[in-house]
Amino acid sequence: MKNILEAPFMVETVRTLTNLYRLGWDERNGGNLSVLLDEDVVAEYLDTGKVIREIPMTFDASSIIGKIFLVTGTGKYFKNVQYDPAYNLGIIKIGKSGKVAELLWGYTDGGRPTSELPAHLLSHITRLAIDPSHRVVMHTHPTNTIAMSLVHSLSERDFTRTLWQMQTESIVVFPEGVAVLPWMVCGTNEIGEATAEKLKEQRLCVWAAHGIYGVGRDLDEAFGLIETVEKAAQLYMLSVNAGIKNGITDSQLKDLAAVFGLNYNKDYLD
Repeated sequence: MKNILEAPFMVETVRTLTNLYRLGWDERNGGNLSVLLDEDVVAEYLDTGKVIREIPMTFDASSIIGKIFLVTGTGKYFKNVQYDPAYNLGIIKIGKSGKVAELLWGYTDGGRPTSELPAHLLSHITRLAIDPSHRVVMHTHPTNTIAMSLVHSLSERDFTRTLWQMQTESIVVFPEGVAVLPWMVCGTNEIGEATAEKLKEQRLCVWAAHGIYGVGRDLDEAFGLIETVEKAAQLYMLSVNAGIKNGITDSQLKDLAAVFGLNYNKDYLD
């Protein structure tokens, strides 16, 4: 077997988590990440039939039985992942009942996947039905995005429109807009179900006073979506108290969409 710590998916995941902590988006044990892995690739590094232990789940994941995921551990700090990946990460396989996660690697302290596993797996299920090449669910706590959720209307139309108006890049990167959930108790099936429902239409879902979810076909796409929202939110928070005089107009956004051939959410512009 090859050394799993040298696997490209492991190297990229560790690098991404380290960067998320560096940016200040994942304080303490905040944030979580899951990556859907191809079994043929994992089999180069692990015996995918050898289960270390079973971890019960509080929801039914029958539609993804046999799928394998690299998942951050509950209570783990992103800043420490680079020093001991096997302690802070785990590779799980959805068991035959659909209600247990079979641990194939990691969580060496006897740990478990993130408490947000319901939101992650339900989001994977939703996105795979829309895009079979989907692979990543990323949850993080970007500072300005959270701040914006505290002072701005939580209407998805209003929130998205403001983000689009802050910089040219926004509508190009997330033309479908941003979903928004009001504050909810985290780590529950309820918030997981609500997030997955939102991700049927968008690739981004803001959790008010908490953080954001981004999904993608790879780590770069999910990270890039969140990064772009955070930059726009930062611009908003820096300028709103001074009075925004030169934001991009709806007419200009429509012109931009026409040039780039964007299938944008037309309900979000006047």
